[in-house]
Amino acid sequence: MISKSIKIILLNLLFFTTLFSNTLQEDMKPFTKSSFKTKQQTVENIVLNYSDNKKLTLVLNTLLQGNLYFTKYKKEFVILTKKEGKLYHTTDIFTDDVLEPASKKMFKKVKTNNKLRSIIKLKLAELNLFSKDEDVRLSSVKNMLKNINEDSQVLVLKALKVETSSKVISVLEEMSVNYKAKFGSNEEKLKAISDLKEFLSPQSLQTLKEIQTSTNNEEIKKLAQTSIKNIETSKSYYSILETAFFGLSQGSVLLLAALGLAITFGVMKVINMAHGEMMMIGAYTTYTLQQIMPSFIEYSIIIAIPLAFLVSAMVGVIIERLVIRHLYGRPLETLLATFGISLILQQIVRSVYSPLNQEVKTPEWMSGAWEINGALSLTYNRLYIIIFSLLVFVAVLLVLKKTSLGLKVRAVTQNREMAQAMGIKTGFIDAMTFGIGSGIAGVAGVALSQLTNVGPNLGQAYIVDSFMVVVFGGVGNLWGTLIAAFTLGEINKFIEPAAGAVLAKVIILVVIILFIQKRPRGLFPQKGRDAED
Repeated sequence: MISKSIKIILLNLLFFTTLFSNTLQEDMKPFTKSSFKTKQQTVENIVLNYSDNKKLTLVLNTLLQGNLYFTKYKKEFVILTKKEGKLYHTTDIFTDDVLEPASKKMFKKVKTNNKLRSIIKLKLAELNLFSKDEDVRLSSVKNMLKNINEDSQVLVLKALKVETSSKVISVLEEMSVNYKAKFGSNEEKLKAISDLKEFLSPQSLQTLKEIQTSTNNEEIKKLAQTSIKNIETSKSYYSILETAFFGLSQGSVLLLAALGLAITFGVMKVINMAHGEMMMIGAYTTYTLQQIMPSFIEYSIIIAIPLAFLVSAMVGVIIERLVIRHLYGRPLETLLATFGISLILQQIVRSVYSPLNQEVKTPEWMSGAWEINGALSLTYNRLYIIIFSLLVFVAVLLVLKKTSLGLKVRAVTQNREMAQAMGIKTGFIDAMTFGIGSGIAGVAGVALSQLTNVGPNLGQAYIVDSFMVVVFGGVGNLWGTLIAAFTLGEINKFIEPAAGAVLAKVIILVVIILFIQKRPRGLFPQKGRDAED
């Protein structure tokens, strides 16, 4: 038996909880009016009175998205989840109960305009500004920076007193300077406009441009023009750095794509047109792994790296044993045979996975960007791929320099006949080399799956570029492959903005052809007696 006092306490708790929700619901009733001024005042009131209510954020977000409705007869607020012909599927915004589908005639939408949406965004930012989560606070203050008004400074000063994160403080200070530039006294404006040149965000630049076009004060206009010029100069420098970063990113992909080809081409003298399909297999291995293990998305890329290497290496060994071993010394026939194999592999993938592109999900730790300042941010997925490509390069280099297999591969590369006379099984080395080269291509496919969609034609876009890297760097030379990959990646990214993607590739191809006329063996020619053949 529950004691009488406990019953009274429980009833009181239930009463006050219900009263709180009902009061919020009651205070939202003006949303049913058509006047936007009334709705704006209602937003102000409920934020002021119910900032601790978790439902408030849901209400404001639903209103902002245009999904807040109310029933015409009972004036109860609901969330529209789906439209199905003349039926509306809704959820009660306070109880979260899924309601029975009803005719759209039973509901009316809470309409908004641009001014009301701006107010809602600002209020949502205010609610999140004092959150315990640093990321929430940072996102909030960035949203507030985009919608500065005359009431912003009070909130900024209040937040600065309690904020501990340097990132959030930096944005708050930028917001304060923007506020003074817009709404401060004449002296404050002059100092703030001068200080804004230190901030490179689009919002600060926009503030300066608005001041420049709207003021009649020549001193302020001249100062704003100077700050704008300083910001644009700084942004141009950072733009060059960003282009260089994208060039490194493309170069790292080219390095992964060409590394395996450099080994197989250097050792076996095989023109492998199916090399791109090994990349495709690696990418589809990653996709398949995510479909089999959907709950391990965060670890799927790490697991996929060795798995893609093994799968692609096995396919490479099978191709070498069944086809290529019978065609050594006949490069044109190996070219045609491997081209046919590439078409077969593409068709197999189309039959198994469909011809449509598939999306490989990016783990959370690879998402987003590292924001260095308002003008420069480096995406994490490309940054990780650059680091990963260098690690793969070092691993391959160590295998070739420090292991027995690597010694034999180098022996076969430099003089196949002499290596065979010394007892090295060149057939086994050929199979292993082709398998390793194909495996590295599979690993490149894993990296590519984080930059683009996975499809049957994935490898075709990189096969020509891979051959250009190998020829430019020097056939069979890993250091040459490294330098050539990053050089071509950088050149391509700096030419693209002016010439376009297609013409940039044509220009690079012409440059390489002219370069080969002067240095037929590339930047770093292969050494050894076999290299003279």
